[in-house]
Amino acid sequence: RLMSPELVNMVVTIRNPRTPIDVVAYVECAAAQYTLIRGFGFAGRVKLDVDEEKNGVWAGNAIYTLSNAHPGGRHTIDAEVTVEDCTSNNVPTV
Repeated sequence: RLMSPELVNMVVTIRNPRTPIDVVAYVECAAAQYTLIRGFGFAGRVKLDVDEEKNGVWAGNAIYTLSNAHPGGRHTIDAEVTVEDCTSNNVPTV
């Protein structure tokens, strides 16, 4: 969901992930691909929530700022590098 030209809310669900880290990986891969689609190079995570809903379905909800310059911070995604990693590890992107 595009919240503004440089702010996006990514919402994903995954059934029976091995660990909650799989949900985080899926969110990050989707965010990385979307960052490239929007014509940016980096995404900086503002918030991330991962919760089990029910019956083995988990949800990830994250907000990212999009930019062409590295925004700094611990939770920055280099979109090109991340999409390549996701492809190599068979993690879906958008």
